[in-house]
Amino acid sequence: MAHPEQQYLDLMADILAHGEKQTDKGTGDVTYSVFGRQLRFDLAQGFPLLTTKKVYWKGVVQELYWFLSGQSNIKYLVDNNVHIWDDYPYRIYHEKMAKGELPEMTKEEFIAKIAGDAAFAKAHGELPRIYGEMWRRWAATDGRTIDQVQWVVDDLRKDPDAHNAMVTSWNPEYLYEMAAPGRAARFPICHNMYQANVKNGKLSLQLYQRSADIFLGVPFNIASYALLTIILARATGNEPGEFVHTFGDVHIYENHMAAVKEQLSREPKPLPTLALDPSVKGIDDFRPEHAVLSGYDPHPAIKAELSVSGGIATADWTEYLSKKKTENAG
Repeated sequence: MAHPEQQYLDLMADILAHGEKQTDKGTGDVTYSVFGRQLRFDLAQGFPLLTTKKVYWKGVVQELYWFLSGQSNIKYLVDNNVHIWDDYPYRIYHEKMAKGELPEMTKEEFIAKIAGDAAFAKAHGELPRIYGEMWRRWAATDGRTIDQVQWVVDDLRKDPDAHNAMVTSWNPEYLYEMAAPGRAARFPICHNMYQANVKNGKLSLQLYQRSADIFLGVPFNIASYALLTIILARATGNEPGEFVHTFGDVHIYENHMAAVKEQLSREPKPLPTLALDPSVKGIDDFRPEHAVLSGYDPHPAIKAELSVSGGIATADWTEYLSKKKTENAG
């Protein structure tokens, strides 16, 4: 039987061999891309935290808790030294700064202010209509908020044969040019929909990800949604089944090519195992410390630069990124 991680490595090799060149209109970043692929992980074979490079486990589990607790302000992540979301609230701040509406501040100063000033964080750390908000407190037109995740749990408890247990983050009212002026979400929703399904007492989850950075983002997404599968299985009284990861556009950034080739030269190691604390009975019981990882012995980490691509491409942000690239190159 092939190692579960091999399918991920094969997909990277497929993109290297067949990816079509594309350019992000906002950042100018070049990717090589294929469309319509799928990975499947039987969670009985181990927890799919990739072993051909070290994956930032703390970031995975803290981010998922951030989502599941319905949060949309980065202060929680900053306070826990997780900085994967720093760029997006700063993007909003920087655009107002460029108009003279807010004081000049570097990203580093901005994040330090988020950490040390609760009022500033409340005003400027919010990232509206991001996953936590959409999953747990979707704003309905009649003034209610809808808790999609709890609805999925309740529905599958009542009817394990249900085919409608879906959660979406894709709301056209707030996306791209479909949004009214000034109402567009500033983060490009990427992993935009998932469905839970129960067969023979096992809960499986399928994610649809419209856009996927195979080197940096996908290892994170695999681990996050595999953990979500395990939590939902517990909350509904089932055993974990499969995590199925379905992609739209899946790509390698041009500046990740050397890193990808280094990862492809490595052999996968045994997958770790994950134990969920017995105190977790429902969604709201979960805390990051309840996900206990054992036996994780990966190859060393491989560093690569994150691209802040997607979303509404404003002239200010494009200019800012261009300057940063020039400074980094110098």
